[in-house]
Amino acid sequence: MGLLAASGGFTRYRIVGEVNKQTLREAPDRLKKYAFVDIDGTADERSFGWVAFEDYLDTEWRNAPPEKGHYMAFSLRLDTRRISPAVFKKHLRLAVDHEKEQMQGEGKVFISKDRKKEIAERVKLSLMSRALPIPAVFEIVWNTIDQVIWLCTTNGKMQQLFEDLFTMTFEMHLEPQTPAYLAERIIGVERGLAIEHLEPSQFGG
Repeated sequence: MGLLAASGGFTRYRIVGEVNKQTLREAPDRLKKYAFVDIDGTADERSFGWVAFEDYLDTEWRNAPPEKGHYMAFSLRLDTRRISPAVFKKHLRLAVDHEKEQMQGEGKVFISKDRKKEIAERVKLSLMSRALPIPAVFEIVWNTIDQVIWLCTTNGKMQQLFEDLFTMTFEMHLEPQTPAYLAERIIGVERGLAIEHLEPSQFGG
């Protein structure tokens, strides 16, 4: 869950290098350029992009701009279609059986490997077009003074997706601020290296 929920997990980043002020001024237009595109009327397996912080259905920021004082707030939306393996197996079996019936009428008995692959792809496409995509939303808050960014998830795949899309959108690179990195920043590099050799302690009741 994100900032608008009672609890959640977060990943903190900092921007590597200098931040171009012109890029910050262009941020609303850059977000719109890489905004989420709906796939409800397609058979696409997934779609992702930026949406408004307050409303994940708003890809034009009609109700509220991303700028919030010296912060920017927006969200990353990911829609994914999933087909149950059991459902796919059932419909593939039906399609293969139908193919065999047709072949018997033509005096054939063998389905080639390539033909089986074609049937599987056709079945998958058919099921995809009938399945509704499942939306997931991950909120982002960007402090444009400290250049610290909070992503409301700790999922590794979503972190990578966010980092790649952020770089594509703003032409800037991100560095995760791990606990070890933060400790090194506070106490210095030399003392920070000693942290790597610390052993965890066990506390008994």
